[in-house]
Amino acid sequence: MRIATLTSALIVVAGPALAASKNPFSAEFWKLSNTDFIVLVAFILFIAVLFYFKVPGMVSKMLDDRATGIQGEINEARALREEAQTLLASYERKQQEVQAQADRIVAQAKADAEAAADQARADLATSIERRVAAAEEQIASAQAGAVKEVRDTAATVAVQAARDVIAKQMTAESGNALIDAAIIEVDAKLH
Repeated sequence: MRIATLTSALIVVAGPALAASKNPFSAEFWKLSNTDFIVLVAFILFIAVLFYFKVPGMVSKMLDDRATGIQGEINEARALREEAQTLLASYERKQQEVQAQADRIVAQAKADAEAAADQARADLATSIERRVAAAEEQIASAQAGAVKEVRDTAATVAVQAARDVIAKQMTAESGNALIDAAIIEVDAKLH
């Protein structure tokens, strides 16, 4: 409580002096005991040192360099983007060309397969015709052989039957007469 009373007493006593030190038009402001004046002098000296060493120019140059660097990076990024778009367009064209070529290859393969299938069908039909012709020839040959065998067998049976019939009907005189007639006929044909 004593501290609060002391503080309020100081404010009441120093109040007018404190108010006078803040006014730059008062004589109290320009004394070295006034901290506001010291701060103002230090600030002005600080600004003067900054201008003496050309700090605002360096800061401005640094900012300009940074802006130039950023602009260069932006330009480089734009160039890279344009190059990427060009490259993408190139790859898309190549992809379309490859797709078209693949489609042509597939179409050619289908046409070749169709032609090969047609050729295989034609070869199969030719082979079947040859086999049918060979089978018909074998059948005709077998038929001719069977007919010949049947004729031979029929001739043999007819000769045997004729021999049996002639043997039963023939006498010795008629046999001799037939033999003589056969000899004459053979003699006439040979000479």
